[in-house]
Amino acid sequence: MKFPDVSAYDNLIGGFCGGVASTLVCHPFDLLKIRFSANEGNLLRPQYTGYLDAVRRICKIEGFRGLYQGLTPSILGSSISWGLYFQWYYVIKNKLGKTGSEEIDNLICGFLSGSAVMCITNPIWLTKTRLCLQYENQTTKKFDGMIDCMKQTVKNEGFQGLYRGFVPGIIGTTHGSIQFAAYNWMKDKRCQMLEKPKDSYLAHSDYLVFSAVSKIAATTMTFPYQVLRTRMQDHNTINRGIWQITRDTLKYEGISGLWKGCIIANIRQLPAAIVTFVTYENVKRLCSSTKRD
Repeated sequence: MKFPDVSAYDNLIGGFCGGVASTLVCHPFDLLKIRFSANEGNLLRPQYTGYLDAVRRICKIEGFRGLYQGLTPSILGSSISWGLYFQWYYVIKNKLGKTGSEEIDNLICGFLSGSAVMCITNPIWLTKTRLCLQYENQTTKKFDGMIDCMKQTVKNEGFQGLYRGFVPGIIGTTHGSIQFAAYNWMKDKRCQMLEKPKDSYLAHSDYLVFSAVSKIAATTMTFPYQVLRTRMQDHNTINRGIWQITRDTLKYEGISGLWKGCIIANIRQLPAAIVTFVTYENVKRLCSSTKRD
């Protein structure tokens, strides 16, 4: 079965729904990833012995809702990012046409669309990081929600403060490029194996495998940018640039410090990617079918 003509609007709706669904399911994993990535051994932070210990201590002091700190910017950022990413990816791809191999074209389109999305969403990701790094052992909360976090950031650091971590974020767009290129490559190969037209509808199990494999590969390859961005955006430490953070991490934690939190990131990203892409494919298909009818 081949998809009817799919518009950029269908990709936008599909990506938006996928982003919301995956965030609601996986946000607690994201909170743990951010806290472990930010931890440089500073004793002012909670020193968790592991992921289960972190969950236990957070729930003991703040209740289950403590695992959902930063949920509002997380939902907003994920839905906008995925919606615009899927839409702009195909718009850019259609405008550029075929410039080289399919894999190279996918990487270029992924990088360009990811960079454009980052220009819009970096302030949202900064507030998410800072809300997630309000620890349960702090007597008072510095920020009272996403809007208050943005206001205080602009007041204390200027408008440019909302774009802390932007450089590693741009570098991190290669994550989306690698993931999307790998996902589409596997999808195209599967269609060839089944002797189906390109972009034909495949089984849910195919989307599950393709999204999982592409996400794990992309996350592991590009994870250092997430550590650097988290540490740049952390309001609990002095302001440092990307090179100073890189040097300090390598000096005091070794090369493995750049992958701190990678395991929980992959645990989080796996179901998130599956939910996002399966939702995206099905919502896109639904939009196309409704329009056809």
